[in-house]
Amino acid sequence: MQNIPACPHAKRCGGCQYQGLDYAEQLAKKQAQAEALFGSFAPVAPILGAEEPLHYRNKVHAAFGFDPQRRVVSGVYQPGSHVIVPVGDCLIEDETADRVIAAIRALLPKLKIPVYDERRGSGWLRHVLVRRGFATGELMVVLVAVSPVFKNQKAFLAELLAAFPAIRTVVLNVNDRFGPVVLGPKSKVLCGDGNIEDILCSLRFRLSPTAFYQINSAQCEKLYAKVIEFAALTGAETVLDAYCGVGTIGLCAAAQAKQVIGVELNREAVRDAIANAKLNGVKNAWFTAGDAGEYMEGMLRAGQRPDVVLMDPPRAGSDRRFLDALIRCAPPRVVYVSCGPDTLRRDLEILTRGGYRVEAVQPVDMFPFTEHIETVCLLSKLSEAKNHISVKVDMDEMDLTAAESKATYQEIQEWVQEKYGFHVSHLNIAKTKRKCGIIERQNYNLPKSDESRSPETPKEKEEAIIEAFKAFQMIKQE
Repeated sequence: MQNIPACPHAKRCGGCQYQGLDYAEQLAKKQAQAEALFGSFAPVAPILGAEEPLHYRNKVHAAFGFDPQRRVVSGVYQPGSHVIVPVGDCLIEDETADRVIAAIRALLPKLKIPVYDERRGSGWLRHVLVRRGFATGELMVVLVAVSPVFKNQKAFLAELLAAFPAIRTVVLNVNDRFGPVVLGPKSKVLCGDGNIEDILCSLRFRLSPTAFYQINSAQCEKLYAKVIEFAALTGAETVLDAYCGVGTIGLCAAAQAKQVIGVELNREAVRDAIANAKLNGVKNAWFTAGDAGEYMEGMLRAGQRPDVVLMDPPRAGSDRRFLDALIRCAPPRVVYVSCGPDTLRRDLEILTRGGYRVEAVQPVDMFPFTEHIETVCLLSKLSEAKNHISVKVDMDEMDLTAAESKATYQEIQEWVQEKYGFHVSHLNIAKTKRKCGIIERQNYNLPKSDESRSPETPKEKEEAIIEAFKAFQMIKQE
């Protein structure tokens, strides 16, 4: 690989935690991180590195403001502050997008378009977002301002479009609130139709200003190829694409599946997904706005279940309701795509306790020069026989009364809550004690007879209680 120049902004910007490291060393660090987090679940495959680790970000955001001499600057916020670090050329951002931002910065004083001043509470332009299609080269420019009134709009558009003919649309987004969210709720299209198109995995995708789209297109194709490989589709499967966004993963899978169902909370993203299905002539995929966990619960009530679940949650990971619904729905295969390794580990622990086994772990370097890592995991549902825990209780050697006295019900409940994150009832514990041959005192809430209609203890809870018995040395495992 070519020599990588040192970034002059690295110390103040903080965006590239691995700035200054050789790329091979970066990959080694990420491989070690993946193995430390996921090696206990399954062997971790060698990380898929980038052939070109520079200028990969197809979406660039620049904050606008002033330097101490009241000159207009654009760049990124210094970590933990609203101090703008001026950045003209970034080693990981798309070079054309950076040139567009520089041209806008030069146009502002020329056309007397005021930049917003946070200290004075005056001005107009706050941020600029530029998105570029990796394959098509189409450009989208989003101006984020405090008001929909745009003075000198006509002259601004004429100069910008003349300088960059690849711009397909310019959008004005209004955000007069102050916080971590860049885009406000209202937008106005100034030219074009408010969208650009890009090609990914041989499919065309329409992208709106708020659409989630992987920022590293070249590495995304490797990522999605691994997802489809793990899904092992034959053409007979119903695939649930959870957290589907604009439908990129689901539409890539549709050609090899019977049908794809995409579920996404963001209604605008769902509209984009539907448009993308039509754009590509995909007839066996449909998309709906809603919570994926609720959707799976509805499938269960209807006596249905998907054959494969593809899930790509945000960095915070999945929520417990979704994971519980997934465990109850019990699809034979789950392909989990994650950009948050710590939350992925947390969710894998829940899913493996719920009867799944991690079959494969594939890290992908989507974000060179940063500490972030993307990971794809394949999980398969264990059969009941494989999922059964065999416990041998030595009736001759064990003092059953002593065994029962080793831990109270409250201590068992607290142990399970701390280790597994869910509650078990006294009745759950009592029934599991009976199965393990532990003598019960008469005052506990036991079923009155074998014909009792009390519900069975869920397998996940029974296994957790058995683990508690072992922790308190109430039983031994062979």
